[in-house]
Order: sequence, then structure tokens, then C-alpha cells
Amino acid sequence: MASSVGVTRPIVQALFVASCLLSIVSWYTTQQGMALYLSTWFSLLASLGMQSALVFVAWLIGLTKSKRGLLIAVYVITAAVSISFSYVSLYTWFSARERPMQVERKLYDKLNDTADHTSQVLASAIAEEQRHVAALDEMTGAEKANGYISRAEDADPYLARIREAVAREARTYSAGYHEGAGAGLRYSAFDRYGQLARQSLAHMQNAQRGLAEFRSRLKPLDSTDQQLRDFRQVYDAIPWNDVEGSLHEARLERPALPNYADYVDRTASGQEDLLVAFEDLLSTPTARHGFSLALAAFIDIVVFLLAYASGPHFFGTSEQRWFAAGAALDSRDEELFVRDFLRKLRGDANGNARIEANSLTPGELQVCCLLVSKSLATTTEVKGKLVYLLGPEIHEQLLDALSAPSLRLRHSMPSPSRG
Repeated sequence: MASSVGVTRPIVQALFVASCLLSIVSWYTTQQGMALYLSTWFSLLASLGMQSALVFVAWLIGLTKSKRGLLIAVYVITAAVSISFSYVSLYTWFSARERPMQVERKLYDKLNDTADHTSQVLASAIAEEQRHVAALDEMTGAEKANGYISRAEDADPYLARIREAVAREARTYSAGYHEGAGAGLRYSAFDRYGQLARQSLAHMQNAQRGLAEFRSRLKPLDSTDQQLRDFRQVYDAIPWNDVEGSLHEARLERPALPNYADYVDRTASGQEDLLVAFEDLLSTPTARHGFSLALAAFIDIVVFLLAYASGPHFFGTSEQRWFAAGAALDSRDEELFVRDFLRKLRGDANGNARIEANSLTPGELQVCCLLVSKSLATTTEVKGKLVYLLGPEIHEQLLDALSAPSLRLRHSMPSPSRG
């Protein structure tokens, strides 16, 4: 059967390598996030120191039991900074590929809604202006045939203003000019206002055609600059004064133009990337924000778990270090020290491993005292002699330590006798 140590050590080494590889990934994402705000050298050195601290602190947490609270606090603070910059780096990397298309589609929908609203306003103004043109043509003909049209009142505010304007203009004529039928001055004034109304109608119809052409050539994946620029040209060409006059509204609520700052598909600098990443996360978090943050946190959490788990096995457990210290006290090799210690063990009626205190060397005695203080062994008296009873887990660890003997231990073994 393969020894557990022979199997475990390669696995622990693989975990150690995996923690180093993930640390490199975490370092790279942290450095890329810092590079958006700091200079290249500052971000390189800061991220390298931060990632080294994460790995070494995780190892220390697994190796030592003193000041663990302080070590955990250091790791949490360092990991929070690392995760923040890693999140910014990952989010910027994802958004550089996805955000432009999403913003362009969002702007496309917004422009379609705005163009539809504008088209409805224009259609209402054109229909009203067509009625005004027809009414002015009738008034011009009636003025020529009958006269006195400017004296009448009108329910339509637009036509009423024209009647009043013609009447005021007529009062400026000489007193010798008499009102009545025929192609006189009042007829010419009504005809002039009719021509102006037809011009306004033509301008609005041209604007309506331009808006329809814009909607026909608008595409969802056009750049936001192009979409906004084309719409602005069409929007500015609309004769809003004529629209307001036709609809009898002095202050028409015009369809609002999209704000360019809300539809920026590409950032101008790394600092803007940093601000956009955190602003979007706090204001309108999406699946991309959650995935970026989870991936950044996952990398550092896995690095901690791998380093925490592999460190004690890679550098030795506490019990292994105790026996190494005992071997150093006796000035002996660690495996030879463990082998001789195991040779002194005897089993009792309950199957417990025991060793007599008077057979221990100074190094072995120190180890046994420490095992008793850690509740890994107990003491008892057998026939007036002090005996140490070892826990099964300690006994198992000692046997596992010798399951794959080193070259020095093999050379110290006696050669088998020849028959």
C-alpha cells in the first residue's frame, strides 16, 4: 500500500503551486485596476507588495496560533483593497467588449422614443397648419368678394390674431381708403398671411420627412456619437416656432434630447473607467457587476484557502515541528529521533501507546511534556513509574512520518541476515 505521506506531499505541493498561480492572476488584475489610477511603476510595486502580503499572511494564519486576530485583520483589509481594484480591472475588461453595444442599443431605443414623440407633435402641428391654410384661402377669397372679413371674430386663436393684425394694418392706411369688396389692401394682407402659412407648412413637412429618413437609416449598433449627431441635425431643423404657433402654445414642451453623458460608450481615461465602475455598481448594479465582483473575491478567497491549507502541511504541522525541536535538543536527525521514540512505545491492555518517563531523552521528555499540556497525551503511574499515554492521532502522525524513510534512515537500518 502506498504511504499516506507519499501521496499527501505531492498533493500539498500541487496546492502550493495552485495558490502561487492564482496569486499571479490576482496580482495581475489588481495591478491592472491600480494602473487605471496610478502610474505604471506605482501600480506594479503596490500590487506586488499587496499580493505577497496576502499569500504570506494566509500562510502565517495557518502556521501560527499567536496574534491570529491581528493577522486576520491585516488580511481582510489587504484583501478588500485587492478585490476592489481587481473588480475594477475585470469590470473594465468586460465592459470594453459589452458596454458599447449595450449603450448603443439603449440610445437607439431612446432616440426611437424621442423621434416618435417628435413625429406626433409634428403631425399634429401639420394637420392644424393645413386647416389654417385652408381657412386663410377662404378668408382671402371672402375678403375679395365681400370685404369686412377683418372685423369678424374667430374661435381659432391663430386666425383671430391674423384678423386683428390685418385690421391694425388697415387702420394705418389713409382715411380715404374705404373698406369693401375687391382686391384691396386687406385682401393683399390676407393673401400674404396665407403664403406665410403655406411656407410654415412646407417647413414642417420637410422636417417630418427628415425625421422619417433618420428613423429609416438609424441602426442599433451605430456609434453613440453618430446617432446623437444625426438626430441633432434633424431635431435642430424642425421649425419649433412655427410648430408652437400652429398648436397655439407659446411654450411648447419639446421632446427632450438625450444627454450625451448618459450614453457614453467609451471612456476617455483610466480614471474615468475607475469612477464608472464604482458608480455603476452603486447606482444600477447588473449581472456584469456582480460577476466581476464575485470573480475578484473568489480569486482572493481561494488563494487564502489554498495557502492556509497547504502551508501547515508544506512547512510541517505543529506536532512535526515539536519533534524536530526535540531532535535538535538531542543533536540528532529528526527521523532517527522519531524512530527511536517509537521503539520505546509499548501497548497497554486498552491498545493505547505508552512510554515510560525514565526511558526518555531530554528532547523526548520536552516533547511529551508539551503533548500533555496540549491534551494530546496523558500521564499515569504503572508499578510506581510515571508513564505517558499518547493519543492515537499523535501515534498515527509518528508512524506516517516514517512511512517514507529518507536515505539516512535507510542506511541506519540493520542489514537482513543471510540464511
